[in-house]
Amino acid sequence: MITHLKIGDSAPVINSVDQNGDVITLEQFKGKKVVLYFYPKDMTPGCTLQSCNLRDNYRSLLESGYVVLGCSADSPLRHIKFITKHDLPFPLISDEPRAVIHSYGVWGPKKFMGKEYDGIHRTTFIIDGEGIIEEIIEKVNTKEHTSQILKK
Repeated sequence: MITHLKIGDSAPVINSVDQNGDVITLEQFKGKKVVLYFYPKDMTPGCTLQSCNLRDNYRSLLESGYVVLGCSADSPLRHIKFITKHDLPFPLISDEPRAVIHSYGVWGPKKFMGKEYDGIHRTTFIIDGEGIIEEIIEKVNTKEHTSQILKK
C-alpha cells in the first residue's frame, strides 16, 4: 500500500484543471459519488485499457450514481489528444505540479523492466457525496476496472 489514506478518511482537496483548463474541485461534486482514478500516463497501453473500460461502461457508472474523474500529470493538451483519440466522456485532471497526486499519496518508487524510478501508482478512490473515502482500489485490473468499482 503506497497511499497514506484509508477508508473513512476525508478525501484531500482537489483544486486543479481539466483538459479544457476548467477548474475542477471535489466540492463541486458534493452530494455525488466520485470515482477518482489516478493513472501513470496518457496513450500508454494499460492506461488506455483502463480508460476505455470506464468509457465502455460509463452509462452503468452514471446509472449507479458515479461521477468519473481521471488524473495524471499529463498536460491539458495531451489529455485533449487522449480524450479525442479514445472518445472519453469524462474529464481528465491535469496535475502537472503533482499537488493532487501527492495529496492522495499515489506518487512513489516503481520498478519496470529492472529499472527503478518514481511515478504514479495506478490507484482508484471511491469518494462518497460528503467527501469521505469509501474505497481504495490499489490492485487495479485495467481490463475490468468498472467491475471492481461496481463489484460485479
